[in-house]
Amino acid sequence: MKVIDKVEAIKQQELTASENLEQMYAVIEEKNEEINAFVQTDIEKAQKLAKNVDDKIKSGEDVGKLAGLVIGIKCNINVEDYIVSAASPTLTKYMGSYNATVIKKILEEDGVIVGLTNMDEFAAGSSTETSVHGPTNNPNALGHIPGGSSGGSAAAIAANMCDITLGSDTGGSIRNPASHCGVMGFKPTYGMVSRQGLLDLAMSLDQIGPFANDTSGLALMMDVISGYDPYDPTTFERKTTPFVDDITTESLDQTTVGIVEEFSEVTDDKINKQIDKSIDNLSGLGAEIKELNFGDIDLGLPTYYLINYVEFFSATRKYDGRKY
Repeated sequence: MKVIDKVEAIKQQELTASENLEQMYAVIEEKNEEINAFVQTDIEKAQKLAKNVDDKIKSGEDVGKLAGLVIGIKCNINVEDYIVSAASPTLTKYMGSYNATVIKKILEEDGVIVGLTNMDEFAAGSSTETSVHGPTNNPNALGHIPGGSSGGSAAAIAANMCDITLGSDTGGSIRNPASHCGVMGFKPTYGMVSRQGLLDLAMSLDQIGPFANDTSGLALMMDVISGYDPYDPTTFERKTTPFVDDITTESLDQTTVGIVEEFSEVTDDKINKQIDKSIDNLSGLGAEIKELNFGDIDLGLPTYYLINYVEFFSATRKYDGRKY
């Protein structure tokens, strides 16, 4: 069942939010010891959130866009009364005292947060092996890495522990584990989603974004978390059609897709073949395919590392031990 269809089923009382949570949590209990996607769960809090959704529906009240969906949050995003460790031994006693803007929006739209997911320490990694909570296993290839740094969020989706999860992406930390785990992940344009409440890696590159098993889940979450936030001056108001409307479009006319030639030169042939199939599919739906050349692309990685190192140093200055 697609994520958007599940929301409708919950609204129509074909499935209750409590039943959805029970089903998902049973998977967490069964599989998490082996996969280690979640580092903390709170079933009692989640049950209260789910019951609230069910009560609203029974009484005829309107419910939110995420009504009854089970959601996991990367453990570098502040959630009140959860240990927001960023997978670091220095923060294992840091209890979140407030909800990040994205968390407030999720709760306002009746999402059911079940817990926090694993990651590389301070999001500085691409394998989810550097966590104080131990490494995360890839549900689709046990014994292999799930990618990172948001590996726990990707693994939770791949293992069907959640409907949607949140991660953060600096230089691939959503897209990389989504690829490794065979799920969908989306890094929004910088400024589209508030970073307020995120434990930064590199403030000028970080963005919070969703994982799901289908595009409707990504679209639903983006419609909820995107938009201007007065607490994050880099954000802007999105003034186009809802993401959910975009995914129902059968034609990609007037859509241009850029293909960077230099990327294919450093990519495995098997992966290139899959990318070529996707390009053909996009073209078949009416998209214009435009080849791009980045002559200085070899400078991209060292530039990224320079920005990352400087901004991460700045971000860690606030970890002085006084509030945790």
